[in-house]
Amino acid sequence: MDMRWGRSGWVGWALVGVGVLAGLPTPLGAIGNYEIEIKKTERTLLLKNGPRIQRSYPIAYGRGGPGDKHQAGDGITPVGSYRIVKIKNHSRFHIFLHLNYPNLKDAFLGLRDHVISEPQFFQILGTLRRQDIPLQNTPLGGAIGIHGIGEITEEKLEIHRTTNWTKGCIALTNDEIDDLMHYIGVGTKVVINE
Repeated sequence: MDMRWGRSGWVGWALVGVGVLAGLPTPLGAIGNYEIEIKKTERTLLLKNGPRIQRSYPIAYGRGGPGDKHQAGDGITPVGSYRIVKIKNHSRFHIFLHLNYPNLKDAFLGLRDHVISEPQFFQILGTLRRQDIPLQNTPLGGAIGIHGIGEITEEKLEIHRTTNWTKGCIALTNDEIDDLMHYIGVGTKVVINE
């Protein structure tokens, strides 16, 4: 693809992207009307049932600071709309809720900014259409999710309370993620806001 296209070329790609999103099947496995909203600047995860807030949890997020994730290793938590695509119950961080990062927006911006190649872009789109885990080994990075803190020590709990310490994920305490698990499943929508 010629990345020197004018505005009309990118508008065409954006319209293709909207068409791809419109064709995504309804996610299976999500429980009821529950969805997660994350407010990075407030360090808060909200569990919502429709418009009503069911639970609120304090979080830690990526140590790379505010903004949107652009590439692997930047330590930034992405901003956008995602889904839980896999749940790992016994991870190093207690429970790991794998999100479908990179999503269409992330892939599109990665292609536009020459971070990923056109074949990588289309591989990511294919996995999103199948509601599978997107390609994780591109320069955009991967393994973004919501998780606990793993082995509990007073020092780790204090770091969690005071510092954004993750490599780009969202972290709760182990007890908090255990509580969250009563309401969510594969397919649950997760909206991450600045």
